[in-house]
Amino acid sequence: MTQISVRPVPQRARLMLEQAGVHPLLARLYAARGILAADELDTSLSGLLPPEQLKGIDRAATLLADAITGKQKILIVADYDCDGATACAVGLRALRAMGGIVDYLVPNRFETGYGLSPEVVQLAAARQPDLLITVDNGIASVAGVAAAKQLGMTVIVTDHHLPGDELPAADAIVNPNQPGCRFPSKSIAGVGVMFYVALATRAELRKRGAFSDRAEPNLAALLDLVALGTVADVVALDRNNRILVAQGLARIRQRKVQAGIAALLQVAGREASRASTFDLGFAAGPRLNAAGRLADMSLGIECLVTDDLGRALNIAQELDAINLQRRAIEADMQAAAAIQLEDIDHGGRASLTLFDPAWHQGVIGILAGRVKEKLHRPTVVFARAGDAPNGELRGSGRSIPGLHLRDALDLVAKRRPGLILRFGGHAAAAGLAIREGDLADFTAAFEEIARALLSPAALTRSHETDGPLEAGYYSLTPARLLADAIWGQGFPAPLFADQFEVVQQRLLKDKHLKLTLKKGNVRLDAIRFNHPDSAPDRIHAAFRLDINEWQGAAQVQLVLEHFETA
Repeated sequence: MTQISVRPVPQRARLMLEQAGVHPLLARLYAARGILAADELDTSLSGLLPPEQLKGIDRAATLLADAITGKQKILIVADYDCDGATACAVGLRALRAMGGIVDYLVPNRFETGYGLSPEVVQLAAARQPDLLITVDNGIASVAGVAAAKQLGMTVIVTDHHLPGDELPAADAIVNPNQPGCRFPSKSIAGVGVMFYVALATRAELRKRGAFSDRAEPNLAALLDLVALGTVADVVALDRNNRILVAQGLARIRQRKVQAGIAALLQVAGREASRASTFDLGFAAGPRLNAAGRLADMSLGIECLVTDDLGRALNIAQELDAINLQRRAIEADMQAAAAIQLEDIDHGGRASLTLFDPAWHQGVIGILAGRVKEKLHRPTVVFARAGDAPNGELRGSGRSIPGLHLRDALDLVAKRRPGLILRFGGHAAAAGLAIREGDLADFTAAFEEIARALLSPAALTRSHETDGPLEAGYYSLTPARLLADAIWGQGFPAPLFADQFEVVQQRLLKDKHLKLTLKKGNVRLDAIRFNHPDSAPDRIHAAFRLDINEWQGAAQVQLVLEHFETA
């Protein structure tokens, strides 16, 4: 069952925003998202939270400054997703610009798994680094950090994932979610944390007079990387994250952009001068992520650190080909999952757990997200972990509002010691490992926790909308106004709801429903992607106001997220 609801709009806040000069449509939308005053919409860099509020950042900056001035070897250990790749690129570009001797290592998803494991430390040791710094990982790497320390390395952990009961014994930890950290933006991405560490390191070097005879590096030039990683990691866009994303998008639109990001947008057919958060999250991000899912994220990092546009384009085209391969694998996995789901009373369950021996370990997270979106249930999808011992399965989970996934897995682990070999993540997404022989036990234990934590209301899908769109706004100017604004997780893009008469409908490519709708005297083009079923004569629809550009012409199009009989 699906419900269409309407966000309340605090009228006082809406009026105050309008009086401050905010466009009336945006004033209504912003007020509904908790914006109370126009100054909250200020996305200038002066509004960023100060780095010193991050616990451990002064110590990290001192260690990095010592390493840079002492010409020590610095090795960045990255994660293999878009956030990790952009964080690595920020670290490489920033620290090298400050004079650092910096290299990187990214674990292979299929060989060493996630994070700074002892196996990754052995790989790192071959590079003979003096200082090892993790980006977008490390907060759970207790054994890995201990192994690095035993080998004489200085270790800095920069991460944003939720910590476990034990913190690694690193020389410095910078993570807003660690105990005792007063940094207000708990949802900052891993790339954002690394950007802040770079800011603090530059300040420390400045204090030492390192830039007395040369120009300071312009770290604002890295904000396009910060914007990409922040949007792609689907972290909540609080005000601090909105500033980071807005500043990065502004640079992209002004074509002050890294060659790699320009190339990723180009191969996706997106125009950098009109780039939006949607383009970062659904065009550039997936192509970068494809490297970590099917191949080696080193390819993605190389795309982001080269200044040669020709080389960046060659790599981006290779990433595009890998992404097409990922889509084909995903389609096969979705078909197999649909067969499994036919035998499951998913309406009577509070969670879903799926496994197929043939599934690709690099794509299970996407499949979990697809199933979660379709059936509105917390979903964990497993695949065999290649050469891992004891028939190990690697799982990736996606959750719905009402169930904090990492906390739910923690409860399973505490109630059933030994069932989960390891886990980590966030409220909405998490990863874990179990033994194949324990799959049935995990399925039952996870269902028990989900049933206890989720109310019937939470298991009912709801499209929270902004209500009807005023008749005068079904045009290109308001559509471009919405496209230019900053939207994302926790600050959702506008979704409107209204009733329409269906004048015409037909299928595109046998899977997309193309419609002509009528509202009063106005006819509107509309489409519902991946929905082959026909619509009734009158519909109540939840929709986005979009711009369809074809052969140089642009027109407004409604993208339907859901419809039902009016």
